[in-house]
Amino acid sequence: MQHPAVLAVLSQYGSPAQIRKAGRRRLVTLIRPKAPRMAERLVDEVFTALDEQTVVVAGTDAAALIVPSLADSLTAVLDQRILIAARIEELLGSHPLSQVLMSLPGIGIRTGARILIDVGDGTNFSSAAHLAAYAGLAPTTRSSGTSIRGEQQSRRGNKQLKRAFFLSAFAALADPASRTHYDRKIKEGKHHAQALLCLARRRADVLFAMLRDGTFYQPPTPIAP
Repeated sequence: MQHPAVLAVLSQYGSPAQIRKAGRRRLVTLIRPKAPRMAERLVDEVFTALDEQTVVVAGTDAAALIVPSLADSLTAVLDQRILIAARIEELLGSHPLSQVLMSLPGIGIRTGARILIDVGDGTNFSSAAHLAAYAGLAPTTRSSGTSIRGEQQSRRGNKQLKRAFFLSAFAALADPASRTHYDRKIKEGKHHAQALLCLARRRADVLFAMLRDGTFYQPPTPIAP
């Protein structure tokens, strides 16, 4: 729904009947500027779906009056989001800690901006453990009576910051040092989410030290065999 080509179709034709009446050639011409490589394939998929439709939903004609307006509104929102993202990138680039923060593998514009908003220069946190707890990265232990059932993700903390750490940890799996840490946790028996949590927690430690000292990320020195 968020693809500009799809929104262009819905902006012009708000019902299956209108789309069918427009025809393949007109639709391809309409969306080709917004989807040069997939225009014909997308139109083929649309008409395949139309051919498979056997039920006409009540209110389709009424919806045809509303759908184009909704498509235009969504297009405007997406255009605004692009402008805001560009502005955020400018602001992040001008922040004195941006280069320090983004030197950590896996941190991009969006995650970097989120971390700066919530963490700042790190001085509000007494330790890396304090930062991890605030972000909800400190695992909790499940227990029932006298039995311990292992660790699970904490439901506490700043959810948006936690998401930023998780997204950056996932993106950092292409980094050799991060991948090694993740793989080690998998070998210890942890499943993907647990291993990613451990990696995010470790990265919180590294990030805290970087912000505290104002230093760029330095990959760990490999241990000689």
